[in-house]
Amino acid sequence: MATVYLVDASPYIFRAFYSIPDTFSSPDGRPTNAVYGFTNFLIQLVKKASPTHLVVTFDGSLTTSFRNRLYPEYKAQRALPPADLEEQISICFDVTEAMGMLALIHDEYESDDLLATLTHRFVAEGADVVVVSSDKDLTQLVNARVGFWDFARDERVDTAGVKAKFGVGPHQMVDFLALTGDAVDNIPGVKGIGPKTAALLLAHFD
Repeated sequence: MATVYLVDASPYIFRAFYSIPDTFSSPDGRPTNAVYGFTNFLIQLVKKASPTHLVVTFDGSLTTSFRNRLYPEYKAQRALPPADLEEQISICFDVTEAMGMLALIHDEYESDDLLATLTHRFVAEGADVVVVSSDKDLTQLVNARVGFWDFARDERVDTAGVKAKFGVGPHQMVDFLALTGDAVDNIPGVKGIGPKTAALLLAHFD
C-alpha cells in the first residue's frame, strides 16, 4: 500500500498568518495572508513529496474540545485567534478541498486527535504514514512505519531522532510530557521535574 501523508493544518496556517504581511488581501479588502501562505505550503508539499494519498486535518475550535471539559484550564492562557485569522481558517479548509485533498474537522476533537486516529487506522491496514507537522505531541506516533516531517524546517524525524531530540523514545513521549508539563497547552507538570530528570526517570523504568 502507498505511503499516506497526514497533514496537521494549524501550525502552517498560524505560521503564514503571523509571518506574511496583512497587506495580502482580496479585491474587497479582506486579509488573505494566511490563505496565501497555507496554499503555497500545500503546493510545495505536493511538489516535494508527490503524494498519492493525503489527508489534511484542521482544528475545529480552541474552546470546544473534550479536553476543555476535562480540564477547563486547558489552553486557557491563549487568546482566541483574531477575527481576520478565524475567517481565513475556514477559507483554508475550502481551498484544501478545492485542491482535491481530503480535509477533516470536528468541533470536539483537535487536528492532532484526527491525525493520530488516522495514523493507527492506516498502519493497521498496511500503509506507511508520514505525519507533516511541527507539533512535538505528534512525535509519540513515530515508529518503523510512521515518520514525522516538520516541513517548515525540512526536518524529518524517525525513532532515533525523537530520542536524540527529547532524550526519550516515541513510546515514552506521553509520560515525558506528563512529567514535564506543557506550557504551550497550559498543562502543569510534576514540580521539580524538568526534561533532563524526566528523561532519566523514564530511561531507568523503561
